Amino acid sequence: MPQIRLVLAVSLDGRLAPPAGGPAQLGGAGDRRVLEEALAWADGCLIGARTLRLHGNTCLIRRPELLEQRRRAGRSPQPIAIVVSRSGQLDPALPFFGQPLRRGLLWPLPPEAAPAEPAGFDQSWPLNSWPEALAALGASGLGRLVLLGGAELAGALLALDLVEQLQLTLCPLLLGGPHSWLPEGVALPVGGWELLEQRPLGDGELLLRYGRRRH
Repeated sequence: MPQIRLVLAVSLDGRLAPPAGGPAQLGGAGDRRVLEEALAWADGCLIGARTLRLHGNTCLIRRPELLEQRRRAGRSPQPIAIVVSRSGQLDPALPFFGQPLRRGLLWPLPPEAAPAEPAGFDQSWPLNSWPEALAALGASGLGRLVLLGGAELAGALLALDLVEQLQLTLCPLLLGGPHSWLPEGVALPVGGWELLEQRPLGDGELLLRYGRRRH
C-alpha cells in the first residue's frame, strides 16, 4: 500500500477558505517551498475533482535543486497528478490539461467495464474501494502519494485510517465559516499522531508534520 501524506495550508482556526468559499488563498513563499519538497518526495499526488475545478491546475515543482534531485534518482520531473472523480468528466479547457506532467484518473467503474483512459489522461484506475484502489496504485509503482485535497477526499481517507502523515502549514489568519479541512461529522479512527517536524517558514507561517502512531 502506498504511503499517503496529506499536505494542506490552513488558517489558525483550521479553515481552508473564507466563509463565502471559493479557491483558498492561503500560504506564502514558505508554504510553497515545503509543498514543492513534498511533491519532490512523492511518486504521485491525489487531488479531488472539485478542488481541481476550483483552482484550474495543480502545483508543479519549480525549484531547480528539487528537479535535479528527481533527475538523479531516475524519476520524472513531476509526480503523476491523479484526479479522483465520480464521473471522470472534467473540462478539457482547464489549464491542468496543458501542464507538463502525466495525468491519472481514479473513478468508479462497474465490474464489467474495461478500464479506459478518458481524453486528457495517461492512465486510469478503478475506484470501487479505497484499499483496492491504493493497492492498484502501489502495484503501478506509486509508493509515495501526496494528498492535496479537498476536504471530502481527505476525510474519506482519514476515516479509513489510510493516511500516514499530516503536513500542515499554519497560516496567521482567522477565517471562520464552514470550510474546515475535514468535513463536519466525519468519523475518525482512535489513536494519535506523533510530531515528526516543526519548522518556522517565515511571515508567521509554521510547518507541522505528524506521523500516525500505530502502537
